[in-house]
Amino acid sequence: MRGVHPISGFRLTIENVKSHISTTHEVLVAVFQVRPQPIHRNGGATSDTPELCVLLWERALDPMSGTWALPGGRLEPDEDLPDSARRQLAQKVDVQELTHLEQLSVFSDPQRVPGNRVIASTFLGLIPCPAEPELPTDTAWHPVARLPEMAFDHRIVVDHARTRLAAKLSYTNIGFALAPHEFTVSTLKSIYSAALGYHVDATNLQRVLGRRRVITPTGTTAPPGKTGGRPAAMYRFTDTRYRVTDEFAALRPPAD
Repeated sequence: MRGVHPISGFRLTIENVKSHISTTHEVLVAVFQVRPQPIHRNGGATSDTPELCVLLWERALDPMSGTWALPGGRLEPDEDLPDSARRQLAQKVDVQELTHLEQLSVFSDPQRVPGNRVIASTFLGLIPCPAEPELPTDTAWHPVARLPEMAFDHRIVVDHARTRLAAKLSYTNIGFALAPHEFTVSTLKSIYSAALGYHVDATNLQRVLGRRRVITPTGTTAPPGKTGGRPAAMYRFTDTRYRVTDEFAALRPPAD
């Protein structure tokens, strides 16, 4: 059966129609959180080091059973993309405390998954470091620097989301979505270092964010530590709404 579309002149065939019917649209979310991870050192000792982690669930069925995947699922006819992303996270991995959600890009390679064609709209989601969602048994946090074997093109999505986050830490106030409500500069330095993937100087970070009015002193101090010393000043983010602070700014790794 063949015909010509009256407007575009596009020639329809049975193959065109079948291709359209078999295409589905899914939503995937790379959810990041800075979490303490045990690091093994010489002599067998371990210490907790903050690392950027991504939320993944283990596939139980083929294709690619036993690999890890980003949470997500099919877009329903009556919902938009952000609503679908939030629904998938709430229903499937019990994540309901997102402080930031933004669309990344669309993955549309016809061969990205076996079988019928699946187009994926991908999102970046952020959770503040104190939150502890109750995860299903097949779901876990994985350090972005040490990802397990992942399904399909999901590792590419994670890499893309990490790059987007690192870029936006330079010129926006997006750090609020990863940090506690109140924090010391030392804590904030650990969060930025983990998210960026390189060491950040605390003094320089405080100066830059203070000059841009991204962080504000609360007027309080943190409880004294075990070793005593001068109590550290507490800060908070001036805004908890996403905004551009300096469109030409860039945080760069330290020079060798």
